[in-house]
Amino acid sequence: MIHSIFTKKNGRIESIKVTGHAAFAEKGSDIVCAAVSTAIIVTANALECLHVDHQVDVVVEEGYFKAITKSHDSVVDGLLNNLEYTFDELYKQYPKYMKNQKEG
Repeated sequence: MIHSIFTKKNGRIESIKVTGHAAFAEKGSDIVCAAVSTAIIVTANALECLHVDHQVDVVVEEGYFKAITKSHDSVVDGLLNNLEYTFDELYKQYPKYMKNQKEG
């Protein structure tokens, strides 16, 4: 199962932690893991391409993602909120394979 924790302060995402594997299908055929991984990579790449990566500490490893916000602006907030929205939509489709937790 994929576990995500979105921690907010004053309505803004302060940190995101994602761990685990969906186990929806065999490695290489798991569409849930692929969707989650793609959403994470797109977010991390967008932070870099839009030159706001210095505002968020990001760690991306197999089965693990962590982002800690150091400062906020509309771009950072928009990208992180979009990732949260994407995870919420994936959870609606695959609730047996994901657990989304909200804190704060």
